[in-house]
Amino acid sequence: MNMIKEDPRILKLKNKILLMGSPNVGKSVFFSAFTKIHVVSSNYSGTTVNYMSGDVKFDDETYTLIDVPGTYTLDAVSESEAIAVNFAKSNPEAILFVLDATNLDGSLRLALELKNYKIPTIYALNMVDVAKRKGIEIDAKKLSEELNAPVIPTVAVKEEGFEELKNCLKKILKEKQTSENEETAEEKERSEKEETTSEKEKTEKESDFDKNERMEKNVKYWEEAKALANKVTNKKESEPSRLDKLGDKMTKPWPGIPIAIVVIIAALGIVVGLGKALRAVLLLPLVNDIIVPFFRHLFTSILPEGVLLNVLVGEYGIFVISFEWILALVVPYVIIYQFVFAFLEDCGYLPRVAVLFDNVMRKIGIQGGSLISIMLAFGCAVPAIIGTRTMTTRKERLIVTTIICFAVPCISQTGALIAMTSEYSIWLFLAVLISALIIFISVALISNKLIKGKVDPLAIDIPNLLIPDRKSYFKKLKIRIKQFLWEAEGPMLFAVFIAAIFKETGMIDILAIWLEPLMVKWLGLPAEGVMALILGIIRREMSVAPLLMHDLSGFQMYIGAIVSLLYLPCLSVFGILAKEFDIKIALAIVILTTASALFIGGAINHIGMFLGFA
Repeated sequence: MNMIKEDPRILKLKNKILLMGSPNVGKSVFFSAFTKIHVVSSNYSGTTVNYMSGDVKFDDETYTLIDVPGTYTLDAVSESEAIAVNFAKSNPEAILFVLDATNLDGSLRLALELKNYKIPTIYALNMVDVAKRKGIEIDAKKLSEELNAPVIPTVAVKEEGFEELKNCLKKILKEKQTSENEETAEEKERSEKEETTSEKEKTEKESDFDKNERMEKNVKYWEEAKALANKVTNKKESEPSRLDKLGDKMTKPWPGIPIAIVVIIAALGIVVGLGKALRAVLLLPLVNDIIVPFFRHLFTSILPEGVLLNVLVGEYGIFVISFEWILALVVPYVIIYQFVFAFLEDCGYLPRVAVLFDNVMRKIGIQGGSLISIMLAFGCAVPAIIGTRTMTTRKERLIVTTIICFAVPCISQTGALIAMTSEYSIWLFLAVLISALIIFISVALISNKLIKGKVDPLAIDIPNLLIPDRKSYFKKLKIRIKQFLWEAEGPMLFAVFIAAIFKETGMIDILAIWLEPLMVKWLGLPAEGVMALILGIIRREMSVAPLLMHDLSGFQMYIGAIVSLLYLPCLSVFGILAKEFDIKIALAIVILTTASALFIGGAINHIGMFLGFA
């Protein structure tokens, strides 16, 4: 599977089938079913912000199915739209276009624009079950006649209509192949030249469009889409379901804001409470009473005392802290968080939060849709930063990325912070939470002042409020937990190895002496706490775990938590910053986050000393 920024080589690839549609229409479910590649699908825009590709076979022919970024238009305003346009221009064999039966005019607006490319298209009319619940009936046969292409009703999460869809796609591919075989080489060459000339003229013509002409074109498409949707749709007067009523209420200040507060408190309570219970009841006893004693007994029975034995099972031993820090400290919170976040995604709640808090977010310089990327960052900053490609201005991308790097801990780091602070008191945890919120707002306001440009108004489709499909939900959980184990465990184990080597070779003692003015006199932390700063370079949660090795006061733990929260992005985040923006921005964020972490941590320590807390 490819999930990278657009590669010119795939544009030249033969036998391409494009999977296209607006955000929130279920394209990723189609992709997973057709290619057997499991893709995480989410009920909001921004998940597929670059292409994904996989092989699909029809008869004896293999095709590449490309899941193109979900987009509302082909204006190429955002990076994801530009990628979609380039794929449409790359001479694909066919398009599988997914229509939303609950928002047909919105889907048709893009479908009509795409018809200009004259690519053989088959339409999947998805979510017909939800449309029926809303009293919406669509005449698929009539719509097929109007579009002059096959239209197949589907329910993606149940794979209803998929066989008919595959058979129909197979048929149009065969027809296209037969047609191409009949075309002579001379005709084909002439056709390609005409297309190139036409494309060049079109590009030159488009370069002369001003804003008003572009707006007129968009209005024209909207009018045509609405007229066509009205022609094939029969909407019965029906009482909205309880879910539909609740979904509408969630976007209004009353009772939307109280509901949001309840949801946030409930989500935090579930993650903290169940994560702590899982850690205390199952994982800590498993680690302390079974796993670590087993490895200690195993290695002490075959190795003499010395550096090697200490590296393996000493105070910072690989087979000790890897289980204490990773399995018992991080994993329980990661698992529970993924349960909660996947539910909020699949039920369609997150876009409602974006709409609800749009006015509030505007006051700090970004629009409500940015909240989705910020929430995604609690899982991991890397996909969240990639997800900013759907934003229409560079300024908004930079502000949101800066907020993520400064004030949004990933779930592994969040789990470590929760475990570390909640063992002292709930008030310490709340103090860190409030501090993070203050940092969040401050970073947003400062970034908005310093970064030039504009932030466009919120434009987002609100998906239907749904009860998540059980099969899709647990598939998503499995994939995400597997991704965490694959992507995060390796770097964390490497950090554990570094910790063991530094401890047993005495390097940590040398660094502690060198950095004593910083650690002890400025931050008020033990000199050995320098291990947290070293390991935090590899993984951010590793800037928290070493602090648990020391008998810190509640105030010291608060300082450690703030330093960890603000500390520099880990190596994987640095890499994606350099790729998405440039090396200068990546270095600037690293320097600013590190400097802020150390300055604010020291300032808190000295203010605390003045007030008598330290």
